[in-house]
Amino acid sequence: MRETLEKLFLRTLEAIALERVMPRKVSCSGGVLTLGTERIELGAFDELVVVALGKAAFPMVEILAGMLPSRPLSGVATGVLSTRNSSASVFEGLACFDGGHPYPNHDSFASADAALEALRGAGSSDLVLYLLSGGGSSMCERPICPQISRRDCTRLYELLVTCGLTVLEINFIRKHLSAIKGGRMSQAAYPARQVTLFVSDVPPGSPSNVASGPTMPDDSSVDDCVEIIRRAGLMERLPVSIRDLFAQGRVPETPKRGAQVFRASSWHCLLTPEDAATTLADSVQMQGWHLVTDLSVEDDWSLERVTDHLLAKLRTLQSEHPGEIVAVVSGGEYSCPVLGDGAGGRNQAFVLECVPKIAGKNLAVLSAGTDGIDGNSPAAGAVADGTSLERALAAGLDPAETARRSDSHIFFDQLGDTVLTGPTGNNVRDLRLLVAW
Repeated sequence: MRETLEKLFLRTLEAIALERVMPRKVSCSGGVLTLGTERIELGAFDELVVVALGKAAFPMVEILAGMLPSRPLSGVATGVLSTRNSSASVFEGLACFDGGHPYPNHDSFASADAALEALRGAGSSDLVLYLLSGGGSSMCERPICPQISRRDCTRLYELLVTCGLTVLEINFIRKHLSAIKGGRMSQAAYPARQVTLFVSDVPPGSPSNVASGPTMPDDSSVDDCVEIIRRAGLMERLPVSIRDLFAQGRVPETPKRGAQVFRASSWHCLLTPEDAATTLADSVQMQGWHLVTDLSVEDDWSLERVTDHLLAKLRTLQSEHPGEIVAVVSGGEYSCPVLGDGAGGRNQAFVLECVPKIAGKNLAVLSAGTDGIDGNSPAAGAVADGTSLERALAAGLDPAETARRSDSHIFFDQLGDTVLTGPTGNNVRDLRLLVAW
């Protein structure tokens, strides 16, 4: 069953791959770029600028290049691609950067400088295409003011990512302390025509948080940031440069809905976490299993709450269909503070939490990230079943001690139960699959 769950996950990754999804949402014929009901006459613009940020930036640019035969990307006046493991030789005309994740690196800051420089030259007769996906927040960054050093900016990311805040709370803060996030990249490109294509890795109804929303109106406020920081006990842990900005009331507000900078902007979603969960559910149903799809997990839920909730769902389904195979599909993310200095991430932590709770039972659990990377480990996630605890104890592995060290990857790696995909070039949050028989 562990192998079956992994195959179902891999099948889902194939089905939601951007080379399959993007052509269904975007097309180009006769010099007209069609995005849903929007039609853009490319010949009406003097220059085309492309800014691609995030884990899916490379395939998005590659697919777009194949759609524009009459105006290939080699003809782009200027452009920026910032993703992981980028290659400057791939796309002529695009400055390529190997941005950092989950923390910004040298290329992250360099890519932001390059993007702002390119956008400042855009005018009302130019078209800017943004290709955004999760991970773009750290892969392209510039602090809001020179007072915040790059080192302080990186320290801010380290605090935010490991303290247990939700992605929305993290992004509220990142937006207000960045020169490009929260709509500020669009400010730099105004008055150009601006079109954003994005792959969502955020909760429903919050698209402006993809890559921290560099091209979208921001609904959060400086007051929200201060409240989040105080509630999390972070104010005294912030770098002095950032703490002083808040104390002096000098954190500028982001552009909001209705701002003039968005007057010639439009936004188009290519893929969502709900799409991924539905695709996995379709594959599960093809197995003939009784299925419940549960998308109720919220970003502020704890690890214990998520595991108990989903296992309870599975037990209820078992009672309704005795003697038959039942399954629960879940998507999204949850709060998972880093407690130790081990290797692992949210997905392997979830499966580790399940190990003692499913011991000796005909149950199997998979949790994995659609980006192929779980936390600071090389795995996408892990699988476990009713034999996992016994096998772990026999190998000298203690689930509780492993959890305290945040070392879930080592645990599943030694059992041979990690899910390894490598970076997928996609990012629509996590998928979880629980099965009982």
